[in-house]
Amino acid sequence: MSVRRVMGTEVEYGISVQGQPLANPMVASSQVVNAYASATVKARRARWDFEEESPLRDARGFDMSRQVADPSQLTDEDLGLANVILTNGARLYVDHAHPEYSTPEVTTPLDLVRWDKAGEQVMLDASRRASQLPGAGPINLYKNTTDNKGVSYGAHENYLMRRSTPFGEIVRHLTPFFVSRQVVCGAGRVGIGQDGREHGFQVSQRADFFEVEVGLETTLKRPIINTRDEPHADPERYRRLHVILGDPNLAEVSTYLKVGTTALVLSMIEDRFLDRDLTVDGAVAALRAVSHDPTLKQTVRLTDGRELTAVQLQLEYLDLARKYVEDRFGSDADPQTRDVLARWESVLTRLERDPLECASELDWVAKLKLLQHYRDRDGLGWDDAKLQLIDLQYADVRPEKGLYHRLVSLGRIERLLDDGSVEAAMHDPPEDTRAWFRGRCLEKYSDAVAAASWDSVIFDLPGRESLQRVPTIDPLRGTRASVGDLIDRCDTAEALVSALTR
Repeated sequence: MSVRRVMGTEVEYGISVQGQPLANPMVASSQVVNAYASATVKARRARWDFEEESPLRDARGFDMSRQVADPSQLTDEDLGLANVILTNGARLYVDHAHPEYSTPEVTTPLDLVRWDKAGEQVMLDASRRASQLPGAGPINLYKNTTDNKGVSYGAHENYLMRRSTPFGEIVRHLTPFFVSRQVVCGAGRVGIGQDGREHGFQVSQRADFFEVEVGLETTLKRPIINTRDEPHADPERYRRLHVILGDPNLAEVSTYLKVGTTALVLSMIEDRFLDRDLTVDGAVAALRAVSHDPTLKQTVRLTDGRELTAVQLQLEYLDLARKYVEDRFGSDADPQTRDVLARWESVLTRLERDPLECASELDWVAKLKLLQHYRDRDGLGWDDAKLQLIDLQYADVRPEKGLYHRLVSLGRIERLLDDGSVEAAMHDPPEDTRAWFRGRCLEKYSDAVAAASWDSVIFDLPGRESLQRVPTIDPLRGTRASVGDLIDRCDTAEALVSALTR
């Protein structure tokens, strides 16, 4: 393996209704999703199929009882909230009090960036449409993960892994990586602690909200390693690693390195290549300590007695990854794998020298530099409320208001993609996963698609007494190469289903 694997992100967006501080966020989120669906989803709106979901199955070998589970964990229940599948294969829905966009399945870090950025544009379009509804106030969305009042919402990643990999090995090798990874992909935050009352700036928005090292929960007692065992694929072959501790990134290089480096580490775990014990003493405390020190001088203690900074710990993983790629692929390593390694090394080298050298690539550094400009210009202390407003404005999805977008327009943020490819990804699915089949069916046969999920498309066909389920349990089937010609030939859903079940 390399950086290529089936993966995706799920991002809940912060939401506010301008001039209405007491507005119900669930209602506002529903308005956002429904406004986009009404304008862009053709004919019949396919419902989400919850039948194959199993959020309480634990990778450690048991199922949590529904009686003791927090209601937020019961994601297999249809609560009647706005929930649609888009023609690009993504899911747009209301997750409790936030609109959420889940990318379609992709296979490369760059494609993940593309469809994740497409989600930002979908949310921008959706919020604008919702704001135009009769009686609605302007609805603003933010790609962040905390309201700085003690509430955090999710920016999750998903990676398909081999079922044969022992879960204990995943925990052992991935925990130190996640403790230190934030120096590359943190989003930056004004305020320390869950409610942000302690003054200062930290690297990660999510770090203060984690309480245990391993667990099934996602909204309380949050674990560094989440154990949900819900593969959305053949459970005999695959498990889906559900990563909940990441920050939502706007900077394309941050997202690219976040998923690219993680994919590499997962490949090394699967191939039993990691021969160093990098276990960290007190991983939860270490996660927070690293986040609280934007100078990156804070060290963490390893169980072997060494004291390393987070950058030095990342350099250990980089060294192993370079050896792994050379050993397994040599000169045949694919371009994105080589690029991830080169960018990873470049960023870590500069972070160790002076973090501000990475201000054009990494969100937390770009935000820190911006905040420091205002602090120096206006003599502001970290306790000044203006800095929290600037922090929030960085994440605003509106290009005319968001400070991230301002930096992009000034050429101060490096781009990996052009606007045209991102706009196309709002509507077109990836070609090399089952998302192609799902998206094309919704585009071409929308009036016949009754429901869909990650692992099936369900048709309601004339003359059939029952709904027709087409399983898509293999994420690497249903691609353009395998079914593109068939869909092009079949003018109706009846013809497609007949051809598939013949």
